[in-house]
Amino acid sequence: MMPENHKARSYESRLDLQADCERCFGLCCVALPFAASADFAVDKDAGQPCRNLQSDFRCGIHSSLRQQGFRGCTVFDCFGAGQQVSQVTFGKRDWRQSPESAKVMFDVFPVMRQLHELLWYLSEAVTLKPAHSLQDALRSALVETERLTLLDPDAIMSLDVASHRAEVNALLLRVSELVRAEAARSLNVPAGRRKTYGHGADLIGAKLKGADLRGANLRGAYLIAADLRDADLRAADLIGADFRDADLRGADLTDTIFLTQAQINAAKGNAATKLPPSLSAPAHWFAAEV
Repeated sequence: MMPENHKARSYESRLDLQADCERCFGLCCVALPFAASADFAVDKDAGQPCRNLQSDFRCGIHSSLRQQGFRGCTVFDCFGAGQQVSQVTFGKRDWRQSPESAKVMFDVFPVMRQLHELLWYLSEAVTLKPAHSLQDALRSALVETERLTLLDPDAIMSLDVASHRAEVNALLLRVSELVRAEAARSLNVPAGRRKTYGHGADLIGAKLKGADLRGANLRGAYLIAADLRDADLRAADLIGADFRDADLRGADLTDTIFLTQAQINAAKGNAATKLPPSLSAPAHWFAAEV
């Protein structure tokens, strides 16, 4: 039971919201299902260990995942949910040593990932100056979301995560509107040039090379295989945008909001791609695909 005066930890560096595989029991390699496709070489059911998972919970082909047909593994990010479930929720008891808890642990993991994803967005939102008027609401949402991550397994499984996500998303949308409006003023983006595509815009394969997308609303946009070379995406809202195989070479994403490592991992880029300081260029951007 959490104390009533509980305050959320500081997530300024967001290190706690990044995967730490050394402290996880290989949960993403067991709990989640995947189907044979361009992203995965084989089919795997939820709860079934991946054939590449070793006894120490490490991947046996980690250095060659993409070459061996497991590109999807190099894209996935748990936002630190894996180590939270392994180290905190289940008190360092792994599913091999305690097989009776395995199913519950595997069921808790995707719920925890959703909560940690919300922590990622909220921890960014509280640092955005244009959203100062929403600070109390944001910090309250941050404290409540962290409280949920510290519940016991049964309580976590009974959560209405969809409802909580909806409440947080409504708050994040208000943050987005404030940030993008301020950015439009500071970046001198004419009102007629501000891009608002609407949630879930279909931009699959779109030719957006060199596009001025400053302050754009790209929430949930499908940017699969879009050409975004040299595009200016500063202050764009990218929450939930699908960047699979999008070409971000030379693009400027320095001040985008609600961008995640998983989105960057799914895209193509190079040394000229400018990223927010909390994210890093994945190794496969600089390695030839096989």
